[in-house]
Amino acid sequence: MDYPENYELVFQAPAVEDDVVVVHRTERSGAGGYPIYEDDTGIVRAEISAKGEVRMMASGGHQAPGVPMAVRSVQH
Repeated sequence: MDYPENYELVFQAPAVEDDVVVVHRTERSGAGGYPIYEDDTGIVRAEISAKGEVRMMASGGHQAPGVPMAVRSVQH
């Protein structure tokens, strides 16, 4: 299956504009067998299915990642 190289994860922020994080596909797969994506810092990490279903993954101890309100494929 072909998966996009990049996604935008849109999180609701308390400020006026939503917080958008771009994640890039890695060579790893998650528990569901779908690619793991992460941002440039490696802090935001998610397993994203071909249907755009997102499972956020903790990248460190005591992290409780929020669920994005939207996910968008990004073509560069």
